[in-house]
Amino acid sequence: MSAAPLASVLFVCVHNAGRSQMAAGFLTHLAGDRIEVRSAGSLPADQVNPAAVEAMQEVGVDIADQKPKILTTEAIQASDYVITMGCGDACPIFPGKKYLDWALEDPAGKGVESVRPIRDEIRTRIEALIAEIDAEQQA
Repeated sequence: MSAAPLASVLFVCVHNAGRSQMAAGFLTHLAGDRIEVRSAGSLPADQVNPAAVEAMQEVGVDIADQKPKILTTEAIQASDYVITMGCGDACPIFPGKKYLDWALEDPAGKGVESVRPIRDEIRTRIEALIAEIDAEQQA
């Protein structure tokens, strides 16, 4: 029987097709079931960006089976961390949640060569987020 997750994280970007999917993929890959992971978008796309899928596969993280999801107030309320990636005012604010805004370039319409640096920046931020969550649990 596994313990309850240390925290719950929701990644939000407009289309839930690139940045938020890559972030969710990295967090799931690096933290396993220690952290509950969600992603959503205010205007979800029809599919995850193929260049994002390819870029993630290059580093051993498979997000090919993911589908863009609509952002709901329930998802926000169920999360400890809400990390926005360019959704602006589309994200409602609830007390008691930790909100972070990661200014990341939008990979929409870009080839895999242009998506790699965005992917690598997301991984760096995910590693720092895991360290922060672990530190809070030990405090």
